[in-house]
Amino acid sequence: MTIPPQPEHHLADTPVVPIPQDPFLPKHRLQRLVNRMPGGQFTRYLTVGVFNTVFGYCTFALTLFLLNHIVPQRFLYITVIGASLISTPFNITVAYFGYKFFVFQTRGNYLIEWFKCFGVYGVGMLPGLLALSGVTKLLQATIHAHGPQLHLTLAHIATHLSGAPLATLHKLSSGKAAAGYLAGALVQGFTTIFSFVGHKKVTFKTKAAA
Repeated sequence: MTIPPQPEHHLADTPVVPIPQDPFLPKHRLQRLVNRMPGGQFTRYLTVGVFNTVFGYCTFALTLFLLNHIVPQRFLYITVIGASLISTPFNITVAYFGYKFFVFQTRGNYLIEWFKCFGVYGVGMLPGLLALSGVTKLLQATIHAHGPQLHLTLAHIATHLSGAPLATLHKLSSGKAAAGYLAGALVQGFTTIFSFVGHKKVTFKTKAAA
């Protein structure tokens, strides 16, 4: 039996199956997220945010320290609000320049962006003030309820300290305004974390990004 000749196959005749360029990278949600946060921008924001948090807390604590010499301690839950209102404008201005020059790196529009920066912080100011007052009262009640246990714990810690750290611990343990300082630190940290989207989408939003 004669076998009929088979047609020759060439590599050029082999169908080509397209290979996706990024087979493991989702093309929609992940890509949009990457585009919204250019390389290094969020890291720079965290760096500036840490500085702003420390700086903002120091000005708040200093203002609260001065007010505590004027306002009776029983009104501490109100004094913390006054300390926040007095220190916030200065803190926002310092934060604005840090975000503008080191994070979002925009040019011009100083006054407009400055007002927008106040607007972004202003949206969360009222909830922040209410939280500051509420957390202060909660910490005051907690410290009062667990006073003996806290004094024993602080006395144990004091045995391992000396010099300036020991003096600072004594001031904190003997001061009636400790709850205000702790509440300010907590609220200041949360404010810094949740302000990133507002600054990116409102304060420093460029025409290209829009």
